[in-house]
Amino acid sequence: MENQDNPSQETLEKWSKDPNNWIWGIFYYNKEDKRLMPPKRIPWTGWTVNFANRNSVIFLIGFMLFFVFIVSMITRKH
Repeated sequence: MENQDNPSQETLEKWSKDPNNWIWGIFYYNKEDKRLMPPKRIPWTGWTVNFANRNSVIFLIGFMLFFVFIVSMITRKH
């Protein structure tokens, strides 16, 4: 039996290609996948967030807050 913490490359590809793991075809949602940033359906287009993984969603929110902070610091008037 396969280790859930370290799935094989074949399993990762199967998860990525399974349409049941994609909400509306763009949001990745797979409770079995523990990666924070899995590749998108078309891997050369980058990575996405696994919305079934709470840590992944926290990472996304933190990244967005950091981006907003940087933009606000740049546009801030003295």
